[in-house]
Amino acid sequence: MDYFVTGGTGFIGRFLVPRLLDRGGRVFLLVRPASLERVEALRGIWGAAPEQVIAVAGDLTRTRLGVKPAWVRGHQGQIAHFFHLAAIYDLQADAESQHLSNVEGTRQALALARALKVDCFHQVSSIAAAGLYEGVFSEDMFEEATGLEHPYFRTKHESEGLVRRSRGVPWRIYRPGMVVGDSRSGEMDKIDGPYYFFEALNTLSDRVPEGFPLLMHKAGLLNIVPVDYVVAAIDHLAHLPDHDRECFHITDPAGIRVGDVLRVLMRAAHGPRLTALDASLLDGASKWAEEGLSRLGPVRQLGEKMLARMGIPPQVMRYLNYPTEFDSRKTRALLEPAGIQCPPFESYAPVLWDYWKHYLRQGAPDRRRQLDGLFSRLVGKTSLAALRRRAQGKVVVVTGASSGIGRECALRLAQADARVLLVARSLEKLEDTLEEIHAFGGEAQAYTCDVADLRACDDLVRHILDDHDRVDILINNAGRSIRRSVRYSYDRFHDFERTMQLNYFGALRLILGFLPTMETQHSGQIINISSIGVLTSPPRFSAYVASKAALDAFSLCAAPEYARSNIDFTTIHMPLVRTPMIAPTSLYRAFPTLSPEQARDLVMKAIVERPKRLSTGLGVAGAVAQATLPGLSEALLSQAYELFPDSAAARGLSEEEAAALDEGGAPRSRLELAQRVFAGVLRGVHW
Repeated sequence: MDYFVTGGTGFIGRFLVPRLLDRGGRVFLLVRPASLERVEALRGIWGAAPEQVIAVAGDLTRTRLGVKPAWVRGHQGQIAHFFHLAAIYDLQADAESQHLSNVEGTRQALALARALKVDCFHQVSSIAAAGLYEGVFSEDMFEEATGLEHPYFRTKHESEGLVRRSRGVPWRIYRPGMVVGDSRSGEMDKIDGPYYFFEALNTLSDRVPEGFPLLMHKAGLLNIVPVDYVVAAIDHLAHLPDHDRECFHITDPAGIRVGDVLRVLMRAAHGPRLTALDASLLDGASKWAEEGLSRLGPVRQLGEKMLARMGIPPQVMRYLNYPTEFDSRKTRALLEPAGIQCPPFESYAPVLWDYWKHYLRQGAPDRRRQLDGLFSRLVGKTSLAALRRRAQGKVVVVTGASSGIGRECALRLAQADARVLLVARSLEKLEDTLEEIHAFGGEAQAYTCDVADLRACDDLVRHILDDHDRVDILINNAGRSIRRSVRYSYDRFHDFERTMQLNYFGALRLILGFLPTMETQHSGQIINISSIGVLTSPPRFSAYVASKAALDAFSLCAAPEYARSNIDFTTIHMPLVRTPMIAPTSLYRAFPTLSPEQARDLVMKAIVERPKRLSTGLGVAGAVAQATLPGLSEALLSQAYELFPDSAAARGLSEEEAAALDEGGAPRSRLELAQRVFAGVLRGVHW
């Protein structure tokens, strides 16, 4: 089926369109003539061909959105779903602009949808359509909305009313809560909603010691939802049969009080420990303060100046005592069979904070290009449709598939209709992944193998080729990491042997085992999960980096030999990822890391684009520095070596003995601050 989308280049739209593409149809994007070139860039991010994503010139302010009549006539009856996302989502925008975009834009979108004779018009509204209603607002309520004086609330309510009263086209309405960044990557496009408080919290965390207790009021109940949950819900609900003329609350079923939002964010900022109080006396005081700001001129002006200094628009004050709760039981019942649930704010708040601090914060350096590949937006998240074109029907072997990156890769490849062969030491650990794949109709099979055992590797190759005749893609993901200074390794030569055995010899044994059939079929791809450490040479990782570097060197030498056989070797220099492999190192708990899902996206990008190397900007910069400024690089790495000590276990000490030895060094608070700054600047590097 085909789709027409307004606001497809906006924040929510950029996440929704790839899901629509995964369903196999075409997507027509309404784009202003001056922004047509943006569509080409988005196609690259989504992995879509020009015939899949088609730009349609238009404008929200014009009749039928300014789409040419000839284009409308040529596409009548061909478009199944019309998604209207284009609107102003900004409390600070002036009333005239909001009315023009939100109300008149919806009126013209409905007119265009009727002219195109679409099957359903999907209006992405907002919980703001309820105004400041006191109490529980259900999905069936609309006219009951109150407190619509603010133009944002009023225009969202009026635009929803236009849809409800429209004739000639079926409709569905979606009311998301306060939409924040992606719960996995933190990606967000602007400062809005809860983000207005981030700068004030950051200042407080810098000036008040970590863990210092502070009391604050819980205040009103907010409803915050991450964008990935919102688009997953809209995509699912839009394609369910027999739900036209219904409204859906895409909200957090529990909500979260303002004070708890600030408490959770302060914890993410490593600031003072906030204790949120829930007292009726404070409820009354905060309501009085809000009324004072809105009604008393001198008080309002003073309050606005104070808020402005903290980067908080005065309009945000109305949310401090937000009075509305949203009943989403009907929507949650429809989403439950698909496993779509809103994650609790506490689970992804640290990711939001991390993204804000490094990408959105005023004055923060533009590191989106400097650290290319660190977050899903930077690597250009590969759409399922693009992956399916490359992997459908292919036999893909994934080692280390019981958890972390390997598990995520296996699930994603199965969704793309690949025949996934999961490899791990224990079959029991693969059962959950197998069940999940089989539950959505994917094809997968599990094999046990300790990749460090070369005979076991030979048996694995033989069994797989007996069962499947070939392997199209081999993902060498299984690995072992050891973090220990050389001075503590004089009597631990076995550490180097074990690391080399798994990371190099085991992976090499599988490559040599599967290459002959790839050569016979004249196609194949070897993907080796290497490390950013090979490019940046961090101290304490001599065993680990040496083993990964050996596999990198083998691939560089072998690739030219197999180029004519259409066999590609791809090396991914992976930054630090939150996996069980780094769990024993407690120091990493405070470090910025990639999630397994973000690491998976790098691997999927490698499958679709088949590059020789896939590295982050920081990794490349490290390699260049090593080659051109070796003295400076060594000095920097030496400083890192002093900042990040060996663990107690690496030194052969108990935690108490290590703490006693470390007391003579820098004060703990200063040392931790230096560590955080160093790790923040050089994000993703293993220290």
